[in-house]
Amino acid sequence: MSGYLSTLTLSHFRSYDRVRLDNLGSGLIVLHGPNGAGKTNVLEAVSLLAPGRGMRGAKNEDIQKSGVQDGWGVSGVAQQEFGEVRLGTGLDMASGKRAIRIDGQTVRGQNALADYIACVWLTPQMDRLFLDSTSQRRKFFDRLVYAFDPAHAGRVTRYENALGQRSRILRESAEKQVTPDDSWLSSLESQMAASACAIAAARQSFIKRLQAVCSESSDGSKGESLRARTYANPFPSARLQLRGTLEELLGHTAALDVEDMFKAQLRQSRPRDAIVGGAQTGPHKTDLLVSYAAKNMPAEQCSTGEQKALLIGIILAHAKLIAAERGAPPILLLDEVAAHLDEDRRAALYDLLQQLGGQVWLTGTDENLFTAIADKAQFFTVNEGKLQVKAQSCVTA
Repeated sequence: MSGYLSTLTLSHFRSYDRVRLDNLGSGLIVLHGPNGAGKTNVLEAVSLLAPGRGMRGAKNEDIQKSGVQDGWGVSGVAQQEFGEVRLGTGLDMASGKRAIRIDGQTVRGQNALADYIACVWLTPQMDRLFLDSTSQRRKFFDRLVYAFDPAHAGRVTRYENALGQRSRILRESAEKQVTPDDSWLSSLESQMAASACAIAAARQSFIKRLQAVCSESSDGSKGESLRARTYANPFPSARLQLRGTLEELLGHTAALDVEDMFKAQLRQSRPRDAIVGGAQTGPHKTDLLVSYAAKNMPAEQCSTGEQKALLIGIILAHAKLIAAERGAPPILLLDEVAAHLDEDRRAALYDLLQQLGGQVWLTGTDENLFTAIADKAQFFTVNEGKLQVKAQSCVTA
């Protein structure tokens, strides 16, 4: 079950030497301050207490505060229905790898964090999602699946590892002008086919669930406040579709048959793949197609404001889906979202976030953007690696 963080500690983390936030609530948390002050760094730290490489996908060396010998670390106390759990992650200087600890015990693999924390984020860099590359949309969608179904990360990793090994064998064989080991390639292609079908099936199952929540929210009949319903679809419903060979085949073909078809295709495309690399088809080619449902308009043709509203609507629908399935919403990390919304949409967003009932971290350069929730949120002022808080405990060193 997803929880929220009541305490957060950062050590040697980017711009922070050490900062500790105590008595954090389960509702709205606002970080405001000038650009470059370190607001996004705090959100990134929170995201690293969930499975994955965080909201920036950064390498360990990029996170480490410069000029410090000790490795960076992030820890927090997650509040669960059954009690408190201490979570921690950071750089093990001896191995150069990231370590994960739960209640003081080192654990193998990041997926163990999924039992306690789920995070979903929205950053300014994602504003161009609908105009960006296929790979960026696919990664965005897979992150949504991860938060809902943590096992999805393992499926993708297994597929990518097998794909990488196959590509290396084909490339090296072509360079040496020798025939590659058929049994080895066949084994890798069998692994790829099994993982690929599992990935595609998980994506299809998830997108159906997410679409149902998007469609439910569009008419204002469920899950929205009076204020939100008063505005004309402040966050319009999106129509979601996956464009991928395996996803489409699974819609009308048995999974075992799709596996066999994909293995046959991989075998047939070996000569081409040896030259261009990768594989001609597969889940690594899938694209997420998004449309503004009411206008029947592809998202990439919508205005900048409509694209932003569609993206927020998808994130909110995703949070509702996780709340319904897991009993609690994910932690939402919304970086500089309020600044790009008009007053009506900001008011509607704050209403909807409060109704979700989970912990939401919001950042902004102007405190006035959050006037509507002045008495409903915890406020922190961020400046040059330090945080000051109103009526809460904050210790920096």
